[in-house]
Amino acid sequence: MAPASPPRDLDRYRKGLARLRTVFDVRRAWAPGQQRGYLAAPDAVRAEGLHAAIGDPTIDGIICARGGYGCLRLLSRIDWTLARDHPTLLVGYSDVTALHLAFYARAGWTGLSGPVVTEWATATEQTLGPFRSLAQGTVFSANDPSLTPVRPGTASGPLLGGNLSVLSRLLGTPYAPDWSGAILVLEDVAEAPYRIDRTLNHLAQNGVLKTLSGVVLGQFTSDTQTDQQSSLSMHEVFEDYFADRPYPVATGLPYGHLLPRCTLPIGVPVQLEVQSDAVRLTALTSAVQS
Repeated sequence: MAPASPPRDLDRYRKGLARLRTVFDVRRAWAPGQQRGYLAAPDAVRAEGLHAAIGDPTIDGIICARGGYGCLRLLSRIDWTLARDHPTLLVGYSDVTALHLAFYARAGWTGLSGPVVTEWATATEQTLGPFRSLAQGTVFSANDPSLTPVRPGTASGPLLGGNLSVLSRLLGTPYAPDWSGAILVLEDVAEAPYRIDRTLNHLAQNGVLKTLSGVVLGQFTSDTQTDQQSSLSMHEVFEDYFADRPYPVATGLPYGHLLPRCTLPIGVPVQLEVQSDAVRLTALTSAVQS
């Protein structure tokens, strides 16, 4: 599926599709030529393709062609009764965050925040191997040495989150999940520290940060045009919002827009253990629903 934007590089998309077909039996719900500006196809066409995939009992998973923008436009068009009756593993990240969280909130879906089709053209086994394992039902676990403790503690709850900018657009809508007791995972790309600050403040003012059980921060790449001399660092922003929280917080998860990248099971109950010298994030069940 291409629920958001079309691939920028069609040759890369075709190479990714060919590599994907060496692993899975692939059917396409989108093909080049349907684009409408920055959208992969008109809203009605993308929604129709999504419904066709959800309603087909022979489809086990939906892998998105890329992110970009457009998933938010589909939420009011989705047949949520159909979605509740036919849970399907949804794979993607970035703009697909909107679908992951909405499908979790409205239909109880779990999903994998993992590589999109265009990334299959160049991704190494370091990214694709763990994804394939999770897609086949393996239970997620991460104790990557890059994980750094911010606040110690142990907590459990559903793993919710993804791209911070997209996630924040769901607040106040019928498609936002219940954040109470969740382990929140966040990443963002090409955003200046003040923009990350502004969005985290939005989450704080909405009460989201107060109700969580824990937080794990992934990759945040900054806008290079920011005046560094007059800017807080990303680390300082995170300290301001998370250093005094009553729940465990860790940073440095290899998750975001850069490859190699871990795949995360969204909507799955997890346990977060943050100690002074180690951090472990472990799922309690598989992301693959029977």
